[in-house]
Amino acid sequence: MRTRPEITESPTEETAFVRAENRRGRGARSNASGRHEAYARVSFDDGWHDGAAVEGAGGAQTGHHEADEDDIPPLRTTVTDEHAKTIITRNISPDIPFDRSINPYRGCEHGCIYCYARPSHANMGLSPGLDFETRLFAKPNAADLLRKELARPRYRCRPIAIGTNTDPYQPVEKDRQIMRRLLEVLDEASHPVTIITKSALIGRDLDILSAMAQRNLVKVALSVTTLDHRLSRRMEPRASTPGRRLQAISELAKAGIRTGVMVAPVIPSLNDHEIEGILAKAYEAGAREAGWVMLRLPLEIKDLFAEWLAEEAPERADRVMGLVKNMRNGRLYDTRFMHRMRGQGAYADMISKRFRLAVKKLGFNMGVEPLDCMRFVAPRQDSQQMSLFL
Repeated sequence: MRTRPEITESPTEETAFVRAENRRGRGARSNASGRHEAYARVSFDDGWHDGAAVEGAGGAQTGHHEADEDDIPPLRTTVTDEHAKTIITRNISPDIPFDRSINPYRGCEHGCIYCYARPSHANMGLSPGLDFETRLFAKPNAADLLRKELARPRYRCRPIAIGTNTDPYQPVEKDRQIMRRLLEVLDEASHPVTIITKSALIGRDLDILSAMAQRNLVKVALSVTTLDHRLSRRMEPRASTPGRRLQAISELAKAGIRTGVMVAPVIPSLNDHEIEGILAKAYEAGAREAGWVMLRLPLEIKDLFAEWLAEEAPERADRVMGLVKNMRNGRLYDTRFMHRMRGQGAYADMISKRFRLAVKKLGFNMGVEPLDCMRFVAPRQDSQQMSLFL
């Protein structure tokens, strides 16, 4: 049965489902309104199906119908420039190993169905579903803002994390190069940075990263969720393939850059059996640090992920969600610090123990040293007043 989006005056449990042919290459299955919206988009049958009769000229009945959903083109990615006022975001969460981060983009074209950053798109009046991966925002003034913020007299240097919300090397970065310009400022100031990505595009910046690595100013982690390229394509459709990520680890390590792997997220009964295999392949490629995060389903993600499971792994859906609840005190998400990243209970303890044993056996996380914050030098600020005399 064909459906098309309609507006309702009150939210319902239905979602704005989008047909497969119109969301090809995307992760989410729907585009429901965000939690802050007064109105909700839902799937609604308006009666315009094949064979629907309309009255033509002269009162004749015809089988023609206008604006059939077959005519709706596939979703395309749009990018809007956002001129931010600040670029360094502060964080005081006790279970996160950094206190500041940078996000060059809002939204992420990788389309990872499990992405915990999806709910942030609701703050833009957009859907955490398909909007999150098709309606992106770029910050073209990010490098200029970073230069100004690092030059402030009261600034105190500590490592900046990039890639903790949306991927700085998602496809749009190939043309925009915002991440590269940020690295140029950090390199100039000898400021330490940690990077997390799922993209082999990071290899483009080996020149800057290797120069920073010689001063112990950078470490990079590639997130590898699965070694199964078919599962990866369904679960994170526009991210680099697992093989390309392992190749990127190898290239970074050979360039002398501290490189790690994040097994994230671990999804119960879906990719949990791959933990040891992912770690072994990453170590073989040159990664020497490793971490993991359990699947998180806050806010709208729980519905988006459930929709994806029902379509892509229906035979496992009940077991996956049941194990998630088992780790979260009967709920799909536990917001408490120190619990949200790992879960608790027998299953969570088993995963934690397996990870620790594999890491120890392979030799990960041996002699890890902090990045060097003592080299930092505030970047030069071009004086507009002096330019008047040139």
